[in-house]
Amino acid sequence: MTDLSTWPSGLDPQPAGPAGGSLADLLERVLDKGIVIAGDIKIDLLDIELLTIRLRLFIASVETAKKAGIDWWETDPALSSRVARDALTEENARLRARLDALEESDPDTTEVAR
Repeated sequence: MTDLSTWPSGLDPQPAGPAGGSLADLLERVLDKGIVIAGDIKIDLLDIELLTIRLRLFIASVETAKKAGIDWWETDPALSSRVARDALTEENARLRARLDALEESDPDTTEVAR
């Protein structure tokens, strides 16, 4: 344990933190402006490329991403319940049209199906 009274005058025993604000300020700035991290991983064997993995990471707020033209989460059925619901509605309409076409082509099957 360090006794603060033994420190020479003018020296601060506390370590100096980053001069720019808190972590919350930094996070707010990153989300407001956005940040891109990119990298490639290549595996070669005897000058033959076996595998290439390209990594791209974009960290930003939703508003900043939309300004950059990135909104894939709104159209991905795995991430948007609205898109999944729309896909089911579209599939249902296609199947009903197909069923109607089949019923029109063979009226005898209409009686059996009902």
